[in-house]
Amino acid sequence: MTYHAKSDFLRVMIERGYLADCTDYQALDEALVQGVVPAYIGYDATAASLHVGHLLNIMMLRWLQKTGHRPITLMGGGTTKVGDPSFRSEERPLLTPDRIDANIAGMKQVFARYLSYGDGPADAIMLNNAEWLDSLNYLDFLRDIGRHFSVNRMLSFESVKSRLDREQSLSFLEFNYMILQAYDFLELYRRYGCRLQMGGSDQWGNIVNGIDLTRRVLDAEIWGLTSPLLTTSDGRKMGKSASGAVWLNGEMLSPYEFWQFWRNTTDADVGRFLKLYTELPVEECDRLGALQGAEINAAKVILANEVTALLHGAEAAAAAEATAREVFEKGGLGEDLPTLTLAPDELAEGISVAQLFVRTGLAKSGKDAKRLIAEGGARLNDEPVLDAGQLVRAGDLADALKLTAGRKRHARVVIG
Repeated sequence: MTYHAKSDFLRVMIERGYLADCTDYQALDEALVQGVVPAYIGYDATAASLHVGHLLNIMMLRWLQKTGHRPITLMGGGTTKVGDPSFRSEERPLLTPDRIDANIAGMKQVFARYLSYGDGPADAIMLNNAEWLDSLNYLDFLRDIGRHFSVNRMLSFESVKSRLDREQSLSFLEFNYMILQAYDFLELYRRYGCRLQMGGSDQWGNIVNGIDLTRRVLDAEIWGLTSPLLTTSDGRKMGKSASGAVWLNGEMLSPYEFWQFWRNTTDADVGRFLKLYTELPVEECDRLGALQGAEINAAKVILANEVTALLHGAEAAAAAEATAREVFEKGGLGEDLPTLTLAPDELAEGISVAQLFVRTGLAKSGKDAKRLIAEGGARLNDEPVLDAGQLVRAGDLADALKLTAGRKRHARVVIG
């Protein structure tokens, strides 16, 4: 990136590695210098929690507010009923309105940790696009909005073209998604003066559509800015772990497991992740990322502490670090580990070790647990598990049991 930003926000985006592309660097930069720029990111309610894959864009909203501008978190109560087809191989399952509302309620918990909401000029606001999408009249919408879209151009966007090139079905319902998202930008400009949409680089086509529509209908100058789609240095999609998605809600993933995800960062990713997911100065991020050998592990602990403190609070981060020390350095059993509590009647006939690995989330299925055990990757109280059918009974739980998968994933089993 060779553009030299005047505004604090764009400077941060460039220096810390958030910026993939922008529709007009100079015009946006000048607007950011002149006054408060409201900007939004949309989040469809496809799950009960956001995950680590969303965290980069949440941090962009946080930096937007820290540099004096107004973040808008847009919940996709309306667009979730359609489903974003971008770069997907098949149609998303349709969710009921009640499920969508429940998912939005779960997602909202995260944003208050990163943004300050209120009525001030730079205070964040949270909206739901069902407010304007649910009441649309279909014929009026076609006449007033649909006429501004070229099907030829919509088919040329890579997010759609890639699906058609693979001869995979794209329903008419999904094809409407980019029109609805474009309409969101128009409505946000009209109602709240929103002048910037941000998102991952897979949203470029949808963002450009919203800019074009708003210019055609209201003759307004607005912009789009995208972040890179991150993969780890070993090629894995950011936000995935050995046990599945890394959720941001504490009820779906404990603060310890969240901390451990960041502690397990590959050496080559430490400096980059410190810049993207913490607020440490760029120079310090570069210094920590350049450490070698055993010293890089200290940098990983700093990364895990900083990211966990932002989401779950400083106390949760300190407790997670203490648990990790207890488990890894002293061979103990930290109480902050993910814990499975079994009722006494569940243990009357005994429960297999393989089942315990599945129920604690250390294995995805019974087959996965048996493979883990067969390959020597499973331990019970630090002793190798040799038999997947080994039974655990109530008498074995006088003290908590520690299950270990591989070298770094642990869980406790207790009797309730």
